[in-house]
Amino acid sequence: MKLILGSASPRRKELLAQIGVSASDIRPPDVDETPLLNEKPRDYCNRVTRSKIETLVLADDEIGLCGDTTVAVGRRILGKPDDAAQARQFLSLLSGRKHRVITAVAVRRGDQIWQRDVVSMVKFKPLSDDEIAAYLATDDWRGKAGGYAIQGPAAGLIPWISGSYSAIMGLPVYETTMLLRAAGLPMFKEV
Repeated sequence: MKLILGSASPRRKELLAQIGVSASDIRPPDVDETPLLNEKPRDYCNRVTRSKIETLVLADDEIGLCGDTTVAVGRRILGKPDDAAQARQFLSLLSGRKHRVITAVAVRRGDQIWQRDVVSMVKFKPLSDDEIAAYLATDDWRGKAGGYAIQGPAAGLIPWISGSYSAIMGLPVYETTMLLRAAGLPMFKEV
């Protein structure tokens, strides 16, 4: 069986490598990631992930893997910022408070889909305008849900997390391992 990664995220590729898995191909599906009216963040993340895995084109000898990460403050979904001004708004909102990071992962083999989500909590220190400006200058906010990546410079702004570090990065490694095993992909000694 070949693994097809339905994501262009280099972080997901790196996290798969931690468990000795590499994708035979990378095919990010093109899906609409616009939240529905009054959609809750966890429901949104699971719906987008499900849409991605259902859209992914697979051959009979391929297993697909897709994921989505959402940053949520209450019911507000913070996607990938459009520009530095929006990233500044996100960081100002996250400053000094806890928020949820929801990552859903789905695996498909044939018509069978396995899916899980992981909810973690992250707290930012109170951020000064200078700290936000310095972080924005790194450009690490680009293409990141909520405008930050915990494995980058933002790590110096986060004193506390609860949950799965790998899920906050974009792929819950434990749950992904279980889903890939359920789909029949050999893992560890099974290889």
